[in-house]
Amino acid sequence: MLKITCLIVDDEPMALSLMESYVSKIPFLELKGKCSNAFEALEKINNEKIDVLFLDIQMPELNGIELSRTIGKDTRVVFTTAFDQYAIDGFKVEALDYLLKPYNFEEFYTAALKARDWFALVQNSRKGEGKEEPVYIFIRADYKHLKVMLDDILYIEGLKDYVKVWLVNETKPILTHSSLKKLEEELPSTQFMRVHRSFIIALNKIQAIERSQAIINNQYIPIADQFKQQFQEFVGRNSLD
Repeated sequence: MLKITCLIVDDEPMALSLMESYVSKIPFLELKGKCSNAFEALEKINNEKIDVLFLDIQMPELNGIELSRTIGKDTRVVFTTAFDQYAIDGFKVEALDYLLKPYNFEEFYTAALKARDWFALVQNSRKGEGKEEPVYIFIRADYKHLKVMLDDILYIEGLKDYVKVWLVNETKPILTHSSLKKLEEELPSTQFMRVHRSFIIALNKIQAIERSQAIINNQYIPIADQFKQQFQEFVGRNSLD
C-alpha cells in the first residue's frame, strides 16, 4: 500500500484533535506531527519529508495561503477553513482540495484519496512508462525460498509473528515467519488490499460480498471498520449499479 506522510496545521486545538482522529482512521496516511502555527509547520517541512499538509488558512502572523507559497512542489496542500472566500487563492496555489469547516469524515477521506491518487501517479511516472508490476514473489518457508505467482494467491492471514498464504488449488497454506505489514508493502496495491488487521485479500479472487465480509474460495473474510471505507471505494469503482 502506498503510504503518504502528512502534517496537520491549525491554530484551534479542537480542529487539530478532529483532524488527528480522522487521520488515524485512514490506513494509507502516516501522521508526522501537528502544528498550531505556520512557522512550526515550516520548520517541520524543512527537516522531514511531508507529502501532504492539511492546512488551516486563517492563522496569526503567517496564514496558510502564504505558507503554501513558501514550500516546494513535493509537498501538496489540502486547505481546511471556515471561510469560502479563499477558494480562488487555493486554486492559484494548486491545492489538492479545499475543505470548508465544519467538514465530516467522508469529506476528509475524499480529500485524502485525492492526495493518494496524485502521489500514485507521480510514483508511477517516476518508475517509467510501460514498467509492469511484479507477477511473483519469493516466500521463505521450510528452509527455502518458494516462488509464488501473485495470481495464485487467494488471501493472506496473519498469526502474530507468522502469516499463512492461501493459494489456488492448495488445501494447505504456506506458513512463513513474516508480518502482514511487510507483505502489504511488497504486494501491488492494485491487486491486493488489507481489509482487517489479520487479512490481506486478492481483489480479483472475491466471489461475493455479503454484509461486511468478502467471500473468497468459500471462506468468509471480515472487513474491519477501519478498512471499510477504502474497500467500499474499490467496490464502487468496479460496480455496475
